[in-house]
Amino acid sequence: MTLTKSYQKLQAKSFSNQYREVLFVQDTPTQEPGENEVLVKNCFAGVNASDANLIAGRYFTDASFPIDLGFEFVGQVMAVGEKVEHLKIGDAVMGIQTGGGYREQVILPAEQAIPVPEVSPEMMSLLTVGLAASIGLETVGEMKSEETVLVTAAAGGTGHIAVQLAKLAGNHVIGTCGSKEKSALLASLGCDRVINYKEEDVDQVLQNEYADGINLIFENVGGQLFDTCLNHLAKLGRVVICGFVSEYLQQDTVTAPRIYHQLLWKSASIRGFLFSDFPDQIPPHLQKLIGMLSEGKLKVSIDPKKFKGIDAIVDAMDYLYSGSNNGRVVVEL
Repeated sequence: MTLTKSYQKLQAKSFSNQYREVLFVQDTPTQEPGENEVLVKNCFAGVNASDANLIAGRYFTDASFPIDLGFEFVGQVMAVGEKVEHLKIGDAVMGIQTGGGYREQVILPAEQAIPVPEVSPEMMSLLTVGLAASIGLETVGEMKSEETVLVTAAAGGTGHIAVQLAKLAGNHVIGTCGSKEKSALLASLGCDRVINYKEEDVDQVLQNEYADGINLIFENVGGQLFDTCLNHLAKLGRVVICGFVSEYLQQDTVTAPRIYHQLLWKSASIRGFLFSDFPDQIPPHLQKLIGMLSEGKLKVSIDPKKFKGIDAIVDAMDYLYSGSNNGRVVVEL
């Protein structure tokens, strides 16, 4: 594979809640990988709600600007270091690296390049969203069978994986979403009760149809929906906070009663998590997800709207934060 002299990547010149104001595309010279590294040509990058958190400085505050962006990628090996034996030029790999996604090329340690059967957006979509759903439900949420599981933003990249994993574990699954198209997607994935919050009141549905409460809530939205979910938590129930996308761009002031009033009397719990804090869990969960996808047990929904090239990444982020996506938002690089 012929190496180009340079490549493009997306960077931020400072931290900001208004990401369009600080993002720019940078031309960067191509480098050869070190002896234990590989150089990968990124073919697809995943767009994540957490992009806004990275750009706003919520993950770290001691950055040296400009900072590289993007978290995940799938592509082909372009060059290998002299001590790398298990990979060769042309191999399909995927990886997770902060700052490694929104760029046309990335160098990473060879052991962090994960071999995959093919270069496809579906395969890449098992990374951050698949791992968040799997580790969040099973490890953090202690998901069992024959429970009632509620997934918010259920038609999103993480949510639609969580719905399927909860169903495959033998649970009754409720999913919230905001359009008829998303409702149809969730129904096709086996969701037992779809609540389109633009047509039905989530609080009223849960009150009327789930009087015994919800055993496990996989929460992605935050704000008022989080409060509603908490009100319907069952005894010994668990809320797993995967994110709070409603506040990523503008945070709310909370004036509700302190949260322990909702938890103590039900022996319930709230558990926040980042899957990256469970490094020992990543390999087995990822292998499980790859196997499920290959066997047809798991479906990955890729939003049909096309975004191509580094310049399209910001538009893809706008699209995601607008709530218009139906499944995973991917940029082809």
